[in-house]
Amino acid sequence: MYLEGMQLSEIASHLKLPDGTVRRWKSTKNWDGERTEETNEKANATKELLKTNVVKPSKTLEDVTKDIMSNEELTEQQKAFCIYYASSFNQTQSYIKAYGVSKETAQRIAYKLMQKPNIRYEIERLREAKRTQIISDVDDMVELHMRILFADIGDYTQIETVTIFDKAKKKEYEVDKLRIKPTADLDTQVIQEIKEGKEGISIKLADRHKSQEWLDRFFMLNPLHKHKIAYDNAKLELERKKLEPKVINEEYEYKGIPSTLVAPSFAKVVHDIERQMYNEYVFTGGRGSTKSTFVSLQIMDILEKDEELHACILRQVADTLRGSGYQQLMWAIEKLGLEDRWTGTMSPLEITNVVTGQKIYFRGADDPSKIKSIKVPFGYIGVLWFEELDQFEGSGDKTAEESVRTIEQSVIRGGEKAYIFKSFNPPKSANNWANEYIKVRNEKRLVHHSTYLEVPEHWLGRPFIESAEFIKETNPTAYDNEYMGVANGVGGNVFDNVYDEEITQEMIDSFDIIYNGNDFGWFPDPNAFVRCAYNSAKHELYIFDEYTTNKKTNAEIVRDLIDEHGITGEDLITCDIDHKSIQDFNTLGLLARPSEKGPNSRNYSFKWLQGVRRIVIDSKRCPETYKEFTKYEYARDKSGKVISGYPDGNDHHIDATRYALMQLIKNRIGRTWVDD
Repeated sequence: MYLEGMQLSEIASHLKLPDGTVRRWKSTKNWDGERTEETNEKANATKELLKTNVVKPSKTLEDVTKDIMSNEELTEQQKAFCIYYASSFNQTQSYIKAYGVSKETAQRIAYKLMQKPNIRYEIERLREAKRTQIISDVDDMVELHMRILFADIGDYTQIETVTIFDKAKKKEYEVDKLRIKPTADLDTQVIQEIKEGKEGISIKLADRHKSQEWLDRFFMLNPLHKHKIAYDNAKLELERKKLEPKVINEEYEYKGIPSTLVAPSFAKVVHDIERQMYNEYVFTGGRGSTKSTFVSLQIMDILEKDEELHACILRQVADTLRGSGYQQLMWAIEKLGLEDRWTGTMSPLEITNVVTGQKIYFRGADDPSKIKSIKVPFGYIGVLWFEELDQFEGSGDKTAEESVRTIEQSVIRGGEKAYIFKSFNPPKSANNWANEYIKVRNEKRLVHHSTYLEVPEHWLGRPFIESAEFIKETNPTAYDNEYMGVANGVGGNVFDNVYDEEITQEMIDSFDIIYNGNDFGWFPDPNAFVRCAYNSAKHELYIFDEYTTNKKTNAEIVRDLIDEHGITGEDLITCDIDHKSIQDFNTLGLLARPSEKGPNSRNYSFKWLQGVRRIVIDSKRCPETYKEFTKYEYARDKSGKVISGYPDGNDHHIDATRYALMQLIKNRIGRTWVDD
């Protein structure tokens, strides 16, 4: 490129390298003195071609690719090179694939091909088409979620006056009927369901809470996106409307919880709560047992029946409440027909009764000061819900149980009534403090256990049932723990499903999909890279390659992955969220993307790995990975009892494995990173 007349800054920009690197090359490789009038003319010709041919395609990526394949000025190998390079940005690997030469030959010759003006032009067309398509796809997704979030049911329905004939009285009447607007006026992408029943046609809009979560995450990562201002203004308008006085129905009468919303296993508990038989109610069970559903309905029922009471919902980590407890209470409000009486706000995270002034507070045990600082406008906090009890931790010299008791004593003060709810999925270890807590007999404590088998099937949906049955067949131990709520673990090992077996090259060649993950590190934490494959039919995971290093730059790591592990620009690497390092990987010729994370993604991915029937690791190929998986143990408190939750540390290859499989895990569990 230098011999063709390009400036050093232009070379650096083209290769996406610092200017100093190219200047160093010029000095050490003795480039000076070799440029001629002919080379300068070539350089100017290249510049003119790129100037006159504006690379702003209106065509799709598919159309541009077809144009290139029909370009008679290019050879078949040159066409292939353009397409490969536009995907990988690695000229050496692209040359190898297009021409079938050795790596050494490609390294010597590939750069010359990149100097040809027609080659550069077609590559730029492809890259711009890809970029435009990606941006367009993202913009379309943002607009869709914004339409869902701010959709108004009034835009889809209308009241019409219709005439009906009463045959008995032989008389006509005019009545108002709710109708769905003509389909031509509907934004069907926002509509989740339209059905016709005995009461006529009904319409259900898409879940706006999920759209709000998606948009919040997107704009946090893309604060300068063109839709950000419109999104912020729309949110402000919604908050303004919430603050406006609501028209209250004076004839309103709360009628309690419909029996159709309560699973049969909770029927007796309803009467126990009504009669205040206990001071404390602990609900345990597996996935889909509807214990959280039941608790949220009971809380709203209690508050509606006693206007002096307020409630506080607690989790160990405050950031997880928005996607769990808050959403669960808003669901209960909707199901009980209380939307006109209760309204929620995100900042502060609260739910308020607009008629009585009652409040529902949300707090995390990770910030005790915010719990102690709660000041109710009247009455007292008489309802307390510890969500995911097993995740609560001790602090200072206090055990987890003592910390929970301290919260109870500081929050519930005054008044004659008090309702304390606790719920959790029993951790695998029987020694976990929450599992041992419910074993202690207490006449004022009710412990209730439930499973999905006691829940109407149509509540859960067929996919949930099929997933449970699949785990039951492939990994009975995991099924008993996750779905039946049985604490069936022993000792402190997090993974008891690891097997050290040889993974041959023949086996590796047979894998349909290979997953690559990388956990960035420097020192003392290493950079950890793993390669693995998943057999969905057998529910088995195979880990067969690793790369571990300290104190190496991203450029050195990329070189090692390419040279020593055969990684190419077509091998997707899912990484820890380090945008600078990911950009370095992409610039240097590897395909990297950040792992999708959320408040609960770590817990879910660990649980998924624990639920795999067999994690097969070749300890000779992957000694560090095998060591981490087999040595990884639950933390213990000062008394030696196992503490719930996954400890942070000595889990770099485990994290790399999680990142590699994150999209697969999310698809398998069929949900966003929000707790049950």
